[in-house]
Amino acid sequence: MTTASRADEVKVARDGAITVVTLARTAKANALDLPLLAALDAALDAIDRDPGCKAMILASASAKAFCAGGDIAAWGALSPREMATRWIRDGHRVLDRLATLRQPTIAAIEGIAYGGGLELAACCDLRVAGEAARFALPEATVATAPGWAGTLRLPRLIGPARTKRLAFTGDPVDAATALAWGLVDEVAPAGTALAAAHALAGRIVRASALSVQVAKQMIDACVAGAPVVALDSLAAQVTLAGPDAAEAQAAFRDKRKPRFD
Repeated sequence: MTTASRADEVKVARDGAITVVTLARTAKANALDLPLLAALDAALDAIDRDPGCKAMILASASAKAFCAGGDIAAWGALSPREMATRWIRDGHRVLDRLATLRQPTIAAIEGIAYGGGLELAACCDLRVAGEAARFALPEATVATAPGWAGTLRLPRLIGPARTKRLAFTGDPVDAATALAWGLVDEVAPAGTALAAAHALAGRIVRASALSVQVAKQMIDACVAGAPVVALDSLAAQVTLAGPDAAEAQAAFRDKRKPRFD
């Protein structure tokens, strides 16, 4: 990301093995612009490097909006070239980082998750929604189209026809419909999505962190179009955990040829 970050709009707090990332651009309903994406990118980088973090929750400081999507004032001011080279590419880079984070991720959704906000939620492994949550792809109503892989990730979750219905009409669906469609995994009473997500994360972190992360990579690798990083990461863990890796490293230090069994 080449733009300056507004770190105060992305708050990071670790509670034991669970890290909660809170979007706090509440005056703009957490609408995504390049500085907010940069701040989220920095938070995800720190979490990926944190050996004590075993699960991450993505939440909002506002009960009215998880994320209203891309900031129209921000992308509307861009030229077509800037849209392609900055907005689309930077957004993809950050959302891909969230989707491929080694730790399991849970979106705690209250209020609206529209457009890029829905695409952001779709990048998480699991989604817990408050019963007042609403979901939509309204891009066609403002003469644009989903730009951050929503048309790739959402069909995997809810199927192509339901994704088309969202994209063609821009109509929102409620939390009960989202649960029936498989868009969210759990619906909690309004205002308690974060608590429900924290309870779910608590059950996850009691399991073997390595087993959970390997399972995540195996599942992601089986999904059509999954990034090759999932396979590469799994291969590295498997090979480096074996005795041959230790022998190879010892041979390198000793300036000799390795002796593999």
